Amino acid sequence: MDKEKNIDFLAIGDIVIDAFIKLQDAKLETEDGVDMLEMRFGDKIPYDSVKVVKAVGNGPNAAVSATRLGLTSAAMTHVGNDDFGKECLDTLKENGVNTDYVTVEDGKTTNYHYVLSFMADRTILIKHEDYTYDLAKQTAGMVPKWLYFTSVGEDSMQYHADIADWVKDNNIKMAFQPGTFQISLGKEKMKNVYAASEISFCNVQEAQKILETKTNDVKELLKGMHELGPKIVCITDGPDGAYAYDSYHDEYWFHRIYPDPQPPVERTGAGDSFSSAFTIALGHGKTVAEALSWAPINSMNVVQYIGAQEGLLTQEQLEEFLAKAPEDYKPEKI
Repeated sequence: MDKEKNIDFLAIGDIVIDAFIKLQDAKLETEDGVDMLEMRFGDKIPYDSVKVVKAVGNGPNAAVSATRLGLTSAAMTHVGNDDFGKECLDTLKENGVNTDYVTVEDGKTTNYHYVLSFMADRTILIKHEDYTYDLAKQTAGMVPKWLYFTSVGEDSMQYHADIADWVKDNNIKMAFQPGTFQISLGKEKMKNVYAASEISFCNVQEAQKILETKTNDVKELLKGMHELGPKIVCITDGPDGAYAYDSYHDEYWFHRIYPDPQPPVERTGAGDSFSSAFTIALGHGKTVAEALSWAPINSMNVVQYIGAQEGLLTQEQLEEFLAKAPEDYKPEKI
Protein backbone atom coordinates (compact mmCIF):
# COMPACT_ATOMS: atom_id res chain seq x y z
CA MET A 1 0.00 0.00 0.00
CA ASP A 2 1.34 3.43 -0.92
CA LYS A 3 2.04 5.76 1.93
CA GLU A 4 -0.29 8.73 2.34
CA LYS A 5 1.43 11.86 1.05
CA ASN A 6 -1.27 14.44 1.88
CA ILE A 7 -0.28 15.27 5.47
CA ASP A 8 -1.11 18.62 7.05
CA PHE A 9 0.77 17.96 10.28
CA LEU A 10 3.66 15.56 10.88
CA ALA A 11 4.87 15.09 14.46
CA ILE A 12 8.39 13.76 15.02
CA GLY A 13 9.14 12.63 18.55
CA ASP A 14 9.62 9.46 20.57
CA ILE A 15 6.58 7.50 21.70
CA VAL A 16 6.08 5.99 25.13
CA ILE A 17 3.63 4.13 27.34
CA ASP A 18 3.03 5.89 30.66
CA ALA A 19 1.98 3.98 33.77
CA PHE A 20 0.50 6.55 36.17
CA ILE A 21 0.92 5.46 39.79
CA LYS A 22 -1.15 7.66 42.10
CA LEU A 23 0.70 7.87 45.40
CA GLN A 24 -1.07 8.20 48.73
CA ASP A 25 1.77 7.75 51.22
CA ALA A 26 4.40 10.35 50.30
CA LYS A 27 5.32 13.91 51.18
CA LEU A 28 6.86 16.95 49.56
CA GLU A 29 9.95 18.58 51.03
CA THR A 30 12.06 21.46 49.74
CA GLU A 31 15.84 21.14 49.89
CA ASP A 32 18.09 23.93 48.60
CA GLY A 33 15.18 25.39 46.65
CA VAL A 34 14.35 22.07 44.97
CA ASP A 35 11.08 20.24 45.68
CA MET A 36 11.79 16.64 46.68
CA LEU A 37 9.32 13.76 46.64
CA GLU A 38 9.93 11.68 49.77
CA MET A 39 8.87 8.14 50.63
CA ARG A 40 10.07 5.63 53.20
CA PHE A 41 13.12 3.68 52.03
CA GLY A 42 13.16 -0.13 52.22
CA ASP A 43 9.47 -0.34 53.04
CA LYS A 44 6.23 -1.49 51.41
CA ILE A 45 4.41 1.66 50.38
CA PRO A 46 0.72 1.50 49.41
CA TYR A 47 -0.49 3.39 46.36
CA ASP A 48 -3.96 4.58 45.43
CA SER A 49 -4.31 3.43 41.81
CA VAL A 50 -2.51 2.83 38.52
CA LYS A 51 -3.57 3.85 35.01
CA VAL A 52 -1.69 2.84 31.87
CA VAL A 53 -1.82 5.35 29.01
CA LYS A 54 -0.54 4.17 25.62
CA ALA A 55 1.02 5.99 22.66
CA VAL A 56 1.96 9.22 24.41
CA GLY A 57 5.05 11.43 24.33
CA ASN A 58 5.44 14.99 23.06
CA GLY A 59 5.23 14.05 19.39
CA PRO A 60 2.33 11.57 19.52
CA ASN A 61 0.41 13.93 21.83
CA ALA A 62 0.73 16.67 19.22
CA ALA A 63 -0.34 14.31 16.42
CA VAL A 64 -3.51 13.34 18.28
CA SER A 65 -4.16 17.00 19.08
CA ALA A 66 -3.90 17.87 15.37
CA THR A 67 -6.38 15.19 14.39
CA ARG A 68 -8.87 16.32 17.06
CA LEU A 69 -8.51 19.92 15.88
CA GLY A 70 -9.22 19.16 12.27
CA LEU A 71 -5.91 18.54 10.46
CA THR A 72 -4.69 15.35 8.80
CA SER A 73 -1.81 14.17 10.94
CA ALA A 74 0.87 11.53 11.09
CA ALA A 75 3.38 10.42 13.70
CA MET A 76 7.00 9.73 12.78
CA THR A 77 8.43 7.73 15.64
CA HIS A 78 9.94 4.35 16.63
CA VAL A 79 8.60 1.37 18.53
CA GLY A 80 10.05 -2.00 19.35
CA ASN A 81 8.77 -5.17 17.72
CA ASP A 82 6.93 -6.11 20.90
CA ASP A 83 3.42 -6.14 22.31
CA PHE A 84 3.81 -2.59 23.67
CA GLY A 85 4.74 -1.37 20.19
CA LYS A 86 1.66 -3.02 18.66
CA GLU A 87 -0.51 -1.43 21.35
CA CYS A 88 0.93 2.01 20.58
CA LEU A 89 0.27 1.59 16.85
CA ASP A 90 -3.31 0.48 17.51
CA THR A 91 -3.90 3.43 19.83
CA LEU A 92 -2.60 5.96 17.29
CA LYS A 93 -4.86 4.48 14.60
CA GLU A 94 -7.84 4.60 16.96
CA ASN A 95 -7.15 8.32 17.38
CA GLY A 96 -7.09 8.92 13.62
CA VAL A 97 -3.31 9.37 13.36
CA ASN A 98 -1.55 8.06 10.25
CA THR A 99 1.03 5.43 11.29
CA ASP A 100 2.69 4.89 7.89
CA TYR A 101 5.82 6.64 9.15
CA VAL A 102 6.26 4.69 12.38
CA THR A 103 9.38 2.50 12.32
CA VAL A 104 9.12 -0.91 14.03
CA GLU A 105 12.61 -2.02 15.07
CA ASP A 106 13.51 -5.64 15.70
CA GLY A 107 15.56 -6.25 18.83
CA LYS A 108 14.43 -2.99 20.45
CA THR A 109 11.85 -2.39 23.16
CA THR A 110 9.11 0.24 23.18
CA ASN A 111 9.68 3.05 25.67
CA TYR A 112 7.79 2.52 28.94
CA HIS A 113 7.79 5.14 31.70
CA TYR A 114 6.49 5.19 35.26
CA VAL A 115 4.75 8.37 36.38
CA LEU A 116 4.57 8.97 40.13
CA SER A 117 1.49 11.18 40.49
CA PHE A 118 1.21 13.26 43.65
CA MET A 119 -0.63 16.51 44.46
CA ALA A 120 -1.64 17.10 40.78
CA ASP A 121 2.00 17.00 39.68
CA ARG A 122 4.24 14.18 38.59
CA THR A 123 7.72 12.73 38.81
CA ILE A 124 8.56 10.52 35.82
CA LEU A 125 10.94 7.56 35.81
CA ILE A 126 12.23 7.43 32.24
CA LYS A 127 14.33 5.12 30.09
CA HIS A 128 14.79 5.83 26.36
CA GLU A 129 15.62 3.05 23.94
CA ASP A 130 18.34 3.83 21.39
CA TYR A 131 16.61 3.74 18.00
CA THR A 132 18.04 3.98 14.49
CA TYR A 133 17.00 7.36 13.10
CA ASP A 134 16.95 7.51 9.29
CA LEU A 135 14.97 10.48 7.97
CA ALA A 136 15.30 9.71 4.25
CA LYS A 137 13.98 6.19 4.77
CA GLN A 138 11.19 7.37 7.07
CA THR A 139 9.86 10.20 4.91
CA ALA A 140 9.94 8.30 1.60
CA GLY A 141 9.26 11.47 -0.42
CA MET A 142 6.45 12.78 1.80
CA VAL A 143 6.44 16.55 2.43
CA PRO A 144 4.01 17.78 5.11
CA LYS A 145 2.67 21.32 5.35
CA TRP A 146 3.72 21.55 9.00
CA LEU A 147 6.34 19.64 10.95
CA TYR A 148 6.19 19.49 14.75
CA PHE A 149 9.61 18.42 16.03
CA THR A 150 10.20 17.54 19.66
CA SER A 151 11.86 15.00 22.00
CA VAL A 152 13.93 12.21 20.45
CA GLY A 153 16.67 9.99 21.86
CA GLU A 154 20.16 11.19 22.68
CA ASP A 155 21.87 9.33 19.83
CA SER A 156 20.29 11.54 17.20
CA MET A 157 22.53 14.50 16.32
CA GLN A 158 22.69 13.59 12.62
CA TYR A 159 18.91 13.21 12.67
CA HIS A 160 18.60 16.80 13.91
CA ALA A 161 20.83 18.04 11.09
CA ASP A 162 18.89 16.01 8.51
CA ILE A 163 15.57 17.41 9.71
CA ALA A 164 16.85 20.99 9.57
CA ASP A 165 18.05 20.46 5.98
CA TRP A 166 14.83 18.69 4.95
CA VAL A 167 12.69 21.53 6.28
CA LYS A 168 14.72 24.21 4.49
CA ASP A 169 14.99 22.29 1.21
CA ASN A 170 11.23 21.65 1.05
CA ASN A 171 9.89 24.91 2.50
CA ILE A 172 8.21 23.07 5.36
CA LYS A 173 7.01 25.15 8.30
CA MET A 174 8.50 23.64 11.44
CA ALA A 175 7.40 24.10 15.02
CA PHE A 176 10.19 23.14 17.42
CA GLN A 177 9.36 22.18 21.00
CA PRO A 178 12.73 21.08 22.40
CA GLY A 179 12.81 18.33 24.98
CA THR A 180 15.11 18.20 28.00
CA PHE A 181 17.97 16.59 26.09
CA GLN A 182 17.71 19.07 23.22
CA ILE A 183 17.74 22.01 25.63
CA SER A 184 20.74 20.58 27.47
CA LEU A 185 22.75 20.47 24.23
CA GLY A 186 22.84 24.27 24.19
CA LYS A 187 22.03 26.77 21.48
CA GLU A 188 25.25 26.27 19.52
CA LYS A 189 24.72 22.57 18.85
CA MET A 190 21.06 23.20 18.04
CA LYS A 191 21.56 26.36 15.98
CA ASN A 192 20.65 24.75 12.65
CA VAL A 193 17.34 23.49 14.07
CA TYR A 194 16.42 26.87 15.56
CA ALA A 195 17.41 28.57 12.32
CA ALA A 196 15.08 26.28 10.34
CA SER A 197 12.11 26.80 12.68
CA GLU A 198 8.99 28.78 11.95
CA ILE A 199 7.99 28.62 15.63
CA SER A 200 9.81 27.70 18.84
CA PHE A 201 8.21 26.86 22.18
CA CYS A 202 9.63 26.80 25.70
CA ASN A 203 8.85 28.10 29.17
CA VAL A 204 10.61 30.96 30.94
CA GLN A 205 13.11 28.73 32.75
CA GLU A 206 13.92 26.81 29.57
CA ALA A 207 14.45 30.06 27.65
CA GLN A 208 16.88 31.23 30.34
CA LYS A 209 18.79 27.97 30.05
CA ILE A 210 18.87 28.02 26.24
CA LEU A 211 20.03 31.65 26.16
CA GLU A 212 22.36 31.25 29.15
CA THR A 213 20.85 34.23 30.94
CA LYS A 214 19.23 34.94 34.30
CA THR A 215 16.98 37.73 33.08
CA ASN A 216 13.29 37.51 33.92
CA ASP A 217 12.37 40.10 31.28
CA VAL A 218 10.14 38.07 28.98
CA LYS A 219 10.47 40.52 26.07
CA GLU A 220 14.24 40.08 26.24
CA LEU A 221 13.81 36.31 26.28
CA LEU A 222 11.46 36.47 23.29
CA LYS A 223 13.92 38.64 21.40
CA GLY A 224 16.83 36.35 22.29
CA MET A 225 14.99 33.25 21.11
CA HIS A 226 13.98 35.00 17.88
CA GLU A 227 17.62 35.87 17.20
CA LEU A 228 18.35 32.13 17.12
CA GLY A 229 16.17 31.91 14.02
CA PRO A 230 12.47 31.16 14.71
CA LYS A 231 10.08 33.61 13.02
CA ILE A 232 7.57 33.22 15.85
CA VAL A 233 8.51 32.60 19.47
CA CYS A 234 6.16 31.46 22.23
CA ILE A 235 7.21 31.39 25.89
CA THR A 236 4.91 30.09 28.61
CA ASP A 237 4.98 31.13 32.25
CA GLY A 238 2.73 28.61 34.00
CA PRO A 239 -0.24 30.17 35.80
CA ASP A 240 1.05 33.63 34.87
CA GLY A 241 0.11 33.16 31.22
CA ALA A 242 2.00 33.01 27.94
CA TYR A 243 3.86 35.36 25.62
CA ALA A 244 4.57 35.40 21.90
CA TYR A 245 6.64 37.41 19.46
CA ASP A 246 5.54 37.66 15.82
CA SER A 247 8.48 38.88 13.74
CA TYR A 248 6.33 39.17 10.61
CA HIS A 249 4.50 42.10 12.22
CA ASP A 250 7.05 42.97 14.93
CA GLU A 251 4.41 42.40 17.62
CA TYR A 252 4.75 41.18 21.21
CA TRP A 253 1.71 39.53 22.77
CA PHE A 254 0.60 38.36 26.21
CA HIS A 255 -2.31 36.06 27.03
CA ARG A 256 -3.66 35.03 30.40
CA ILE A 257 -4.58 31.40 31.13
CA TYR A 258 -8.10 30.08 30.64
CA PRO A 259 -9.74 29.69 34.08
CA ASP A 260 -9.80 26.12 35.38
CA PRO A 261 -13.36 24.79 35.87
CA GLN A 262 -11.99 22.88 38.86
CA PRO A 263 -8.52 22.21 40.33
CA PRO A 264 -6.20 20.34 37.92
CA VAL A 265 -6.19 16.57 38.26
CA GLU A 266 -2.80 15.90 36.67
CA ARG A 267 -0.52 18.20 34.62
CA THR A 268 1.19 15.75 32.25
CA GLY A 269 0.78 16.93 28.65
CA ALA A 270 -0.14 20.52 29.48
CA GLY A 271 2.79 21.89 27.49
CA ASP A 272 2.20 19.59 24.51
CA SER A 273 -1.48 20.52 24.32
CA PHE A 274 -0.62 24.23 24.44
CA SER A 275 2.15 24.13 21.82
CA SER A 276 0.28 21.83 19.46
CA ALA A 277 -2.94 23.89 19.61
CA PHE A 278 -0.94 27.07 18.88
CA THR A 279 0.70 25.43 15.86
CA ILE A 280 -2.54 23.88 14.62
CA ALA A 281 -4.29 27.25 14.84
CA LEU A 282 -1.66 28.69 12.49
CA GLY A 283 -2.20 25.65 10.27
CA HIS A 284 -5.86 26.72 10.04
CA GLY A 285 -4.79 30.19 8.98
CA LYS A 286 -5.24 31.89 12.37
CA THR A 287 -3.07 34.84 13.41
CA VAL A 288 -0.48 34.60 16.18
CA ALA A 289 -2.85 36.47 18.51
CA GLU A 290 -5.69 34.05 17.71
CA ALA A 291 -3.38 31.05 18.17
CA LEU A 292 -2.45 32.42 21.57
CA SER A 293 -6.15 32.29 22.51
CA TRP A 294 -6.56 28.70 21.32
CA ALA A 295 -3.60 27.22 23.16
CA PRO A 296 -4.49 27.79 26.84
CA ILE A 297 -7.97 26.31 26.33
CA ASN A 298 -6.56 22.98 25.13
CA SER A 299 -4.09 23.00 28.02
CA MET A 300 -6.79 23.83 30.57
CA ASN A 301 -8.87 20.84 29.54
CA VAL A 302 -5.99 18.35 29.39
CA VAL A 303 -5.07 18.87 33.05
CA GLN A 304 -8.60 17.87 34.06
CA TYR A 305 -7.73 14.26 33.18
CA ILE A 306 -5.02 11.70 33.90
CA GLY A 307 -2.67 11.42 30.94
CA ALA A 308 -1.78 13.72 28.08
CA GLN A 309 -4.47 12.89 25.53
CA GLU A 310 -7.86 12.21 27.08
CA GLY A 311 -8.60 15.91 27.53
CA LEU A 312 -7.46 17.04 24.07
CA LEU A 313 -10.30 19.02 22.52
CA THR A 314 -11.97 18.91 19.13
CA GLN A 315 -12.16 22.16 17.18
CA GLU A 316 -15.87 22.47 17.96
CA GLN A 317 -15.30 21.99 21.69
CA LEU A 318 -12.42 24.47 21.74
CA GLU A 319 -14.47 27.11 19.95
CA GLU A 320 -17.32 26.57 22.43
CA PHE A 321 -14.94 27.29 25.32
CA LEU A 322 -13.66 30.34 23.44
CA ALA A 323 -17.20 31.65 22.97
CA LYS A 324 -17.85 31.26 26.71
CA ALA A 325 -14.54 32.80 27.79
CA PRO A 326 -14.42 35.64 30.34
CA GLU A 327 -14.39 39.11 28.82
CA ASP A 328 -10.74 39.63 29.75
CA TYR A 329 -9.66 36.40 28.02
CA LYS A 330 -8.06 37.98 24.98
CA PRO A 331 -4.58 38.70 23.60
CA GLU A 332 -2.90 41.88 24.77
CA LYS A 333 -0.12 43.72 22.96
CA ILE A 334 2.88 44.46 25.16
